[in-house]
Amino acid sequence: MKLHSVRTSPSAATPARPDQLAWKLAAVAADPVPVDDDVVEMIGNRIIDNAAVAVASLNRRPVASARGQAICHGLRPGATVFGLSPHRRLSPEWAAWANGVAVRELDYHDTFLAADYSHPGDNIPPLLAVAQHCGLNGADLVRGLAAAYELQVNLVKGICLHEHKIDHIAHLGPSAAAGIGAALNLPVETIWQAVQQALHVTTTTRQSRKGEISSWKAYAPAFAGKMAIEAVDRVMRGEGAPTPIYEGEDGVIAWMLGGPEAEYHVPLPEPGEAKRAILDTYTKEHSAEYQSQALIDMARRLGPRIGDLSKVKEIVIHTSHHTHFVIGTGANDPQKMDPNASRETLDHSIMYIFAVALQDGGWHHEASYSPTRAKRPDTVALWHKIRTVEDAEWTRRYHSRDPNEKAFGGRVVVVLEDGRTLEDQIAVADAHPLGARPFARDQYIAKFRALADGIVDAHEQDRFLDTVTRLPRLCTEGLTGLTISVPPERLTWSERRGLFDGTPGVRDTTASPEDVSPVVAKIA
Repeated sequence: MKLHSVRTSPSAATPARPDQLAWKLAAVAADPVPVDDDVVEMIGNRIIDNAAVAVASLNRRPVASARGQAICHGLRPGATVFGLSPHRRLSPEWAAWANGVAVRELDYHDTFLAADYSHPGDNIPPLLAVAQHCGLNGADLVRGLAAAYELQVNLVKGICLHEHKIDHIAHLGPSAAAGIGAALNLPVETIWQAVQQALHVTTTTRQSRKGEISSWKAYAPAFAGKMAIEAVDRVMRGEGAPTPIYEGEDGVIAWMLGGPEAEYHVPLPEPGEAKRAILDTYTKEHSAEYQSQALIDMARRLGPRIGDLSKVKEIVIHTSHHTHFVIGTGANDPQKMDPNASRETLDHSIMYIFAVALQDGGWHHEASYSPTRAKRPDTVALWHKIRTVEDAEWTRRYHSRDPNEKAFGGRVVVVLEDGRTLEDQIAVADAHPLGARPFARDQYIAKFRALADGIVDAHEQDRFLDTVTRLPRLCTEGLTGLTISVPPERLTWSERRGLFDGTPGVRDTTASPEDVSPVVAKIA
């Protein structure tokens, strides 16, 4: 790996193309280095993980709304959408939109945290949609996803967005665009333009994760993926993008990040060096913000030690800057203590999450967020006894570049009414690669089976998992199998209609004979 310095340059001294960060990202994406077997295995794991959390969210309102928008944009050959028959093919940017919302809705898929934070699995929906639409094969998809993960992880290592209140999708737009370019074997110059265009239109504020958090939290990564697809299409037609997007006098660094005097250092593979960054990432065992994963695991073992939780006087969570200021009391968001808060807000309240996990001995992606659960008087009482404080050592470990030292947990001090105290600490979640029960293929399959139970028929589950095992060998037709269909009667739709629906009436959710393409017919 090589560290690349990037900072603002005056227009009179614009860096040459090869010296611009966007060009360097594009060059890494275009480098045809083979993908290592363990990286291929992990890409398959994350495709399974995405499908698991997507099917669990299919009937939630935001996902139904996104799906309703998408089905208004049919196209041949097109791409598939979770829940629908593989015969129903949609324009790739809209398929990526619907699938991206489904994957992100429960906040339950993979994560990477460093100088900033990310969910690299958000790259999968746009890349898969383009691969299906453009007739690519499994090896093409693997190459593209290895590149997308590599670039997003290294951007997250080198450039902090959140300290400037910029949402993390500003790293996702470029990584998805570059990954699409890699999958399509586009030239460096084309990928460079697409990376710049995607960054330009996906640099948004973090208000989507502040205060009264709305469903846009799930839509934001899908928007970045959709914009990445449109950016690639546009530059393939010969159009350019704002240049240089990072270093420009009026560019992202100058006006949205650290300013003209700031300097960032982004690590990137050398030419010919394997893209292995996906192995630095980790998934979630629990459907909640990643900083809560380890603390949920701690609560599972700490609850029995406490015994009668009504005797708790105070609980103080000593943790990192990020946990304290984003999901802790340091955020100063009264909504994080409100029993009437939205699911999205409760997901970003470690005080609520820790209280429920203490009481229930675990976490459930639906039951733990139900309005009834959030309003339970004993839960509210315990919840309001919990606060967070920043601990410099946990902040240091959070930002450590040493994977054996990097930590996302904290130390908990429980003060009981009789004056006794209990303490415990945890560095990483049980499912983390260095945790008590690291996730491997069997655990990803178990998560998929559990979340698909009662929604996806067993034979469809088996078919999907078998398809993933053949990922790098899949032909063009085989990529169609990287979706999940459910019986129509198990799928709900948004009760409200939008402008894409046209004239009022009952939405048609069935595939007509002309919807069946020759490609799909071969595997149906």
